[in-house]
Amino acid sequence: MEESDSERKMEKENLGPRMDPPIGEPEGSLGWVLPNTAMKKKVLLMGKSGSGKTSMRSIIFANYIARDTRRLGATILDRLHSLQINSSLSTYSLVDSVGNTKTFDVEHSHVRFLGNLVLNLWDCGGQDTFMENYFTSQRDNIFRNVEVLIYVFDVESRELEKDMHYYQSCLEAILQNSPDAKIFCLVHKMDLVQEDQRDLIFKEREEDLRRLSRPLECSCFRTSIWDETLYKAWSSIVYQLIPNVQQLEMNLRNFAEIIEADEVLLFERATFLVISHYQCKKQRDAHRFEKISNIIKQFKLSCSKLAASFQSMEVRNSNFAAFIDIFTSNTYVMVVMSDPSIPSAATLINIRNARKHFEKLERVDGPKQCLLMR
Repeated sequence: MEESDSERKMEKENLGPRMDPPIGEPEGSLGWVLPNTAMKKKVLLMGKSGSGKTSMRSIIFANYIARDTRRLGATILDRLHSLQINSSLSTYSLVDSVGNTKTFDVEHSHVRFLGNLVLNLWDCGGQDTFMENYFTSQRDNIFRNVEVLIYVFDVESRELEKDMHYYQSCLEAILQNSPDAKIFCLVHKMDLVQEDQRDLIFKEREEDLRRLSRPLECSCFRTSIWDETLYKAWSSIVYQLIPNVQQLEMNLRNFAEIIEADEVLLFERATFLVISHYQCKKQRDAHRFEKISNIIKQFKLSCSKLAASFQSMEVRNSNFAAFIDIFTSNTYVMVVMSDPSIPSAATLINIRNARKHFEKLERVDGPKQCLLMR
């Protein structure tokens, strides 16, 4: 798992999620300089206090594992600082007397995806006082120029009527200030619901949310920090924000056909969210992408605890071979092959040769040409 000098350079140059300067400080403090060519997308993360927003954000963007989110509290700022992921220091997360995490006001984060795409993530505290302020004194500031609203519902909330009221208030503000924003609703903590009741409860909640969202449209996901559903939801959200995703998918398809792969997946390097894929053969497990994301990210964390760096992996049995490797400065690629006549060395060479082309595609102003069949 040792990395070469060039790979270390790639790792160093990959900004990944980065930290905003503190309020009142000029851009460029704390090492954060946002390139002029960056395409910023404002993402609001909202929901009542205790709905699980901070936990899911820490798992996706700060490399927490589910069991560690129980001790988030005041230590989250230190953890995010050490990973260069943190948000502005004008806000705080603290633990109350019964161990619940409280997020105060709005916490900002810049998260870089695919070169020029930067997610400007606003994690809005869910206390009643703050929620009311968002819809009055802070209304224009919060809801202006929003690309995506992610609203998190605690499936076991005892204040469902209030949750729906706040959600409707968000929609009214979005309709007024950012009518083209995409709306995602996460019905969270589904692991707390009896397994035989999950489908029914989610379907009922989804129908209610779609009805309340009109004339806007919302996409609903059931989520839990304890399984792959969290990665599925966030992968779908990020997918909607990638500006050249169709061109990326077309080139991924051509790449798969050229090397005769069964399937090719592209993962964002820091979060290991699936951002694009192409399959030539039908697969049985519809949740395989998110399961792979979860497994590999946990493996990367295990490597880091041993002061080792994850670079690549090959898994092989009698039916297939799967290769996971660094692809570009912002992505990993997974290639699945079932043809036993194709040696591993040939697949690895093909991955290496495609890197330069996909590096160019990551730029918003990247080339219009695509990989051609030879």
